[in-house]
Amino acid sequence: MAPKNIDPALLARLTGNRTSRRRFLGGAGAAAAALAFGPAVLSACSSSSDSPTAAPSMEPDDGAPATGTLRVSNWPFYMADGFVAAFQQASGLTVDYKEDYNDNEEWFAKYKEPLSRRQDIGADLVVPTQNFAQRMQGLGWLNEIRESRVPNKKNLRADLLNDASDPGRKFSAPYMTGMVGLAYNKAATGRPITKIEDLWDPAFKGKVSLLSDVQDGLGMIMSSQGNHPTDPTAETVQQAVDLIREQKDRGQIRKFTGNDYGDDLAAGNVVVAQAYSGDVVQLQADNPDLEFVIPESGGDWFIDTMAIPYTTANQKGAEAWIDYIYDRANYAKLVAFTQFVPVLSDMTDELAKIDPALATNPLINPPQDIQDNLYTWPALTDELTQEFNTIYTSVTGG
Repeated sequence: MAPKNIDPALLARLTGNRTSRRRFLGGAGAAAAALAFGPAVLSACSSSSDSPTAAPSMEPDDGAPATGTLRVSNWPFYMADGFVAAFQQASGLTVDYKEDYNDNEEWFAKYKEPLSRRQDIGADLVVPTQNFAQRMQGLGWLNEIRESRVPNKKNLRADLLNDASDPGRKFSAPYMTGMVGLAYNKAATGRPITKIEDLWDPAFKGKVSLLSDVQDGLGMIMSSQGNHPTDPTAETVQQAVDLIREQKDRGQIRKFTGNDYGDDLAAGNVVVAQAYSGDVVQLQADNPDLEFVIPESGGDWFIDTMAIPYTTANQKGAEAWIDYIYDRANYAKLVAFTQFVPVLSDMTDELAKIDPALATNPLINPPQDIQDNLYTWPALTDELTQEFNTIYTSVTGG
C-alpha cells in the first residue's frame, strides 16, 4: 500500500528511477564505466586491502554545534517532502540539497581528479552504495563519522552496525536497504513459489525472468548452490552461470531485465521474476495477485549509505544530518516515502503512526527470520568485477 499524502505520479517516477539506480549497484556499472571512461577510471578506484584511516587533516572535535551550510548530494526521488525544511528548522543549518547522484561510476568519473587533489567537490555528504563507499574508504577519501556527534547511531540495526565492510560504521552510515528476491503472480503459478528450483518448473517454461545485474542476478542462484555471495570466487560465479545457461538453452528463461519486469508480470508474459522488494510494493497496489518471497536458500540485501568526503567543508553539519535521520520518528517519514526497508531497528511503532499498513507490510518491515536469510556482497576489486561481469554477460548477452 502506498503511503498517504504522496502524489501517485511522483511514486511512479520514484519507481521508474530505481531502474537506473539498480543498474549501477552491481558489476554492470563498473563494466559500463570501463567502456565509457577507459581503464584509468578503474585503475584509480581499485579496492585496497589495506585498513583505511580517517583523513589525516581532519580537525579534532571542539564540541561546538554545527553551523553554516550543509551540501548534500543524493539520488533523485530519495527524500520525503518537507524533510529538509524540518532539519533546517531543528538544526539551524542551511541545506543545499541536490539530487545529482545518478550512478556511482558516473559520479566517480566526474570527481576522481578533484578528490585525488583534495579539492572541494561541492558536497559535504554523499549517498553511495555500500560497496562503492567501501572502495572510496579504501582510497582514504572518506572522513570518519565521529561517534560523539551521532548518538542516534545506537538505533541502527545490529546487522548493519556490525557489517564486515565497515565494522562500527565509522565511515559509512546506512541510509536505505532493500531485498532482492522473487516476485510471482500467484494466479498464474497456481501455487506458492518458495525456492530457486521453482524457477525451473517446466510449467513455467519461457515465463521466467532473471536480473541482468551481476550481483542481484547471481547472488540468490549462488546461495541455492551452497555458495553464498559473501565470499564470491570465479568458480562459484561460473557454477551459477552454468546453471542459468542450461535453463536458458532449455527455453526456461524469457529474458534478463533491469527492474522493468513489472509490465510482463502484470500481463502474464512472466510468472516468476527476480525482483526488488521496493518495486513489488508499488506493483501490488495495482495487482494484488503479485507476491514477493525470499527463496529458502536466501536472497540479497542492497544497501545505500551516507558518507562524508574528506574534502567536506562542514563535517559537523554532515554528522548532524546523519544523527537527525537516525531518529526513528524522522526516519519513518523517509521510509513512508521510499517504501524501502528501514536501516533502523524497532521501527514498527513509528511506521504505524504514519500508516499501519507500513508497519505490517513484510516488504517494508520484514520479520527477523527473513532478514537473517539475506546476504550482502563484499566490495570487489575492479579486476574481479570485470571478471564476474564477463562471465555473466556470456549468458545474458548484455
